[in-house]
Amino acid sequence: MGRLVFSIVIVVLGIGVGYMIQVVTKRKNFNLSIDNLKRKLQRSALLFFNPVAILGATWVANIQDIKIAALPFMGMAALFLGGGAAFLASQIMKMGQKQTGSYIVCGGFTNIGSLGALFCFMFLGEAGFALVPFYKLFEELIYYAIGVPIAKSHSDNSTRNPSLVRRLKTSAADIFVVMAVLSIATGVVLNISGIPRPDVYALVNRVFIPFAAFLLLISIGLSMRFSSVKTHLKPGLVIAMIKFALVPVVIMGIGYLFGLNQIDNGLPLKVVLILSSMPVGFIAMVPPTLYRLDIDLANACWLITNAALVFEIPLLLFLFRFL
Repeated sequence: MGRLVFSIVIVVLGIGVGYMIQVVTKRKNFNLSIDNLKRKLQRSALLFFNPVAILGATWVANIQDIKIAALPFMGMAALFLGGGAAFLASQIMKMGQKQTGSYIVCGGFTNIGSLGALFCFMFLGEAGFALVPFYKLFEELIYYAIGVPIAKSHSDNSTRNPSLVRRLKTSAADIFVVMAVLSIATGVVLNISGIPRPDVYALVNRVFIPFAAFLLLISIGLSMRFSSVKTHLKPGLVIAMIKFALVPVVIMGIGYLFGLNQIDNGLPLKVVLILSSMPVGFIAMVPPTLYRLDIDLANACWLITNAALVFEIPLLLFLFRFL
């Protein structure tokens, strides 16, 4: 119960701090760039705190079983399934071009890195957190090489997109992708080498993992807009069904087929359950903003699915008993 409360407190406090900064800055006309502050918070979390934590967790993780190699492909399948289901739903609801573009990225783009990683650490410890980078290995590549171009193709000023090879090269060279891969690779090498991890690293990760999530959640709160929820309640609830029901059921089924329930008392399967049932990621707001799609729809889907975490977290803990 303590971990559950602590997790909810971090989420509510982080988003609340970010939203209050946004409100106070607008009302008092402070000379503060919200966009610049968001970038600094995100870069601090993704280029320092997260890589250090990922390296340390991977260093002592149980990654000897070959079945772990299925995790990146399961993560990829979850993103494609969510985006594809959202596209079908947009056609059924007869959305316009701009709404469809926003809806597809809401269905595919998922909050794995901050909330997913935080919950894996809080409920499953370092062993669970160490498997997160493997699950999300292809995440950024899919977002920037496939998801963003699809969103752009639904804008008014869409032009011919670069080739897939070029998009993959650009994504692979992104500093955030490079740091994530380097931290995983270094941790795996140290894991295989048999070099013991310093005892102090456990304490470092107990601080770094929640703090990195807290910084990312503040950056999310800096862009929250509540006014869009009422207008887009129905599509937001449909996305919630895709995120919290369709995707986890299918991906968990795949996990059972791969035998993940037979490793470490089902630890990899529990990680998959958490990560495949996370809400819309804040990055889903980026393409609609860049390409002038329906930003209010994206914001509503984000708010509705993230608010639903209050009910989902206890449900996840209950389901753990059966894995």
